[in-house]
Amino acid sequence: MSTQQRKERERAERHQRIIDTAREMAEADGWDAVTIRKLADRIEYSQPVLYSHFANKAAIVGAVALQGCVELAEQLRLAREAATTHSEVIANVARAYLDFATANPARYDAIFQQKTDLDFGLDAPQPLRDAFAGLEAMFSPYSEGDDLGARTEVAWASLHGLATLDRNGRLRPELRERRITLLVDGTSEAAVESS
Repeated sequence: MSTQQRKERERAERHQRIIDTAREMAEADGWDAVTIRKLADRIEYSQPVLYSHFANKAAIVGAVALQGCVELAEQLRLAREAATTHSEVIANVARAYLDFATANPARYDAIFQQKTDLDFGLDAPQPLRDAFAGLEAMFSPYSEGDDLGARTEVAWASLHGLATLDRNGRLRPELRERRITLLVDGTSEAAVESS
């Protein structure tokens, strides 16, 4: 291995270590506890070293968000593939989304609630578009164009609301499956009516 290759590998490892440590700190104490200074102390690098990888905290949060989107998109894909009916697709995707939010609070917050330097919408990086496409696939057999986008955004907003309220202890845990059933029923009926 050449010296240049070794340096590139070490830089990539350091880059990933910064991302992983920021996520771990956020999981333990919330994103407000993650500062460049505390992160530098935790990984035992100077602040200038962190700034050589990321312009600011928003860029670090954005990197955590991108990796989270890759994982979320994969979980949504597996959920869709395990289904045999349209109702099962919606229910499986809803469960996968809610499970991701519960199991990965720092990643979920990085994707959907924290300030990042990421562009959203049509100019979003591929991992963000892939995660949205995982939700959009619930409706693509029944909708297209603006209708597809609007249906996906309404379903996403519903899931985000459920995830946020549930994570903050605002919803009764024993009604989780009933909420998913109501979401599936409403979404399935709307999809069938539009086709």
